[in-house]
Amino acid sequence: MNRRVLLTGLAATLALGGCMHPGYRTEYLDAAVTGSTGAQYALAAGDRLRVIVFGQDNLSNLYTVDGGGRIIMPLIGPVPVGGGTTLQAARAIEARLRDGFVREPHVTVEIDLYRPFFILGEVTTSGQYPYVNGMTVETAVAIAAGFAPRAARDHAVLTRQTRDGLVSGIVPMTYPVRPGDTILIKERWF
Repeated sequence: MNRRVLLTGLAATLALGGCMHPGYRTEYLDAAVTGSTGAQYALAAGDRLRVIVFGQDNLSNLYTVDGGGRIIMPLIGPVPVGGGTTLQAARAIEARLRDGFVREPHVTVEIDLYRPFFILGEVTTSGQYPYVNGMTVETAVAIAAGFAPRAARDHAVLTRQTRDGLVSGIVPMTYPVRPGDTILIKERWF
């Protein structure tokens, strides 16, 4: 009799445990974000920049940040911009141009296209997608053609690259996504 009660209790505990969602762990992800996508945004590989050099139409163009965090411009060659902001990139380009190429360079750098985000797991079409401003995990799932039938629909695991390395956390579906994030939609138990 005791054995039957013990097995019934164990089965009930496992069944109820599968219904619970894990606690959200966003503190490390939140600490990695230093503002909205814009002025504080750290440039990285895959970002496409619109560089405007006033009075120098042949230097003004779209440049993609390569895997080494650089853009390659005519006349001045590679310029390291990875990890910096658009303002810091403009100042770095101005410094290189000032070094014997243009007397008083004035440069503006804008983000033309953010690096993509990635979504994996229990979605209809996992893969790489272009980032859209104001995106949440829920809108990322919608871009990936929705949930698969066995998807956990109340949370996801989000991984973000920071200056200190990769940071992962369990997040609600309303959590904001940043360029370059990887979202994993887990399978639900029941």
